[in-house]
Amino acid sequence: MKENQTVMKRIVDNMSRVIVGKEGSARLMVIALAASGHVLIEDVPGIGKTTMANAMAKTVGLSFNRIQFTPDILPSDITGFTVFNQKTGEFEYRSGGIMSHIILADEINRTSPKTQASMLEVMEEKQVTVDGKTYPVPDPFMVIATQNPVEYMGTYPLPEAQMDRFMMKIAIGYPSRSEEMDILYRFQESSPLSDLDPVVTREELLDLRQQVRKVRVDQSLAGYIVDLVTATRRHEHVMLGCSPRASLSLFRASQAAALYDGRDYVIPEDIRDLAVPVLSHRLVLKQEAKIRRITDESIILDIVNHQKIPVGVK
Repeated sequence: MKENQTVMKRIVDNMSRVIVGKEGSARLMVIALAASGHVLIEDVPGIGKTTMANAMAKTVGLSFNRIQFTPDILPSDITGFTVFNQKTGEFEYRSGGIMSHIILADEINRTSPKTQASMLEVMEEKQVTVDGKTYPVPDPFMVIATQNPVEYMGTYPLPEAQMDRFMMKIAIGYPSRSEEMDILYRFQESSPLSDLDPVVTREELLDLRQQVRKVRVDQSLAGYIVDLVTATRRHEHVMLGCSPRASLSLFRASQAAALYDGRDYVIPEDIRDLAVPVLSHRLVLKQEAKIRRITDESIILDIVNHQKIPVGVK
């Protein structure tokens, strides 16, 4: 158990060589990585969204590919395509940008809904289907997507089906004054990314993902997760609540969080701390709630604060 905790904290420490003062965001990304989930980083420009994704990829030492989403990118650019080989007389598959362990889907909301839809199968089933044939992506596989929440010109909102496939949505936030000064000097001569070396092997990461699934979750806590998710479907300001996939995501993320803290069992605080990043982006609010500027995060916090916490968990 301690070995897996060490692996997770080693990743966060290495990422912190590049990302200043954002250990909390790095921790959430590592939890998602260990829990076999995908992450959507949503924040204003210049905060370090792309840098954080690059730092994660370099730290785990797996194959990495950045897909810059633009209005003219096609689904075949992502999933790949088949071409006819005149020498062999057969069609051959040419892989697209998705065939890598870690995918940075940069500015994912700048491409058309048709191209966005090409990500649905691979994010859920870890495979792509081209011309009737299925091709698995490398294992482990993770999508780290970025988007700007305040710029709407030339963007396309992600559909609910795709938002639901992200285990977490993370906001990095502005640095403090001292942290921003540290950034200036840290990037004075060159980017620390260029000197970032892998600290985790593929085998360690695969073992970590297996150990996460062995973390014990008491039946009362599983019920607590289901109650939280069910409450989102009944909330007065919510038109569409969280799906059963959200319950599974919160279950798995809580297991990874427990492992990060060196435990082989989940406690209620693991679930409560992860409720907002795991559940908030899956809500579809009613129009009157949007007019009143009620946020997804405030609704999840309200549900968490009013939901009875299990006692006597063993």
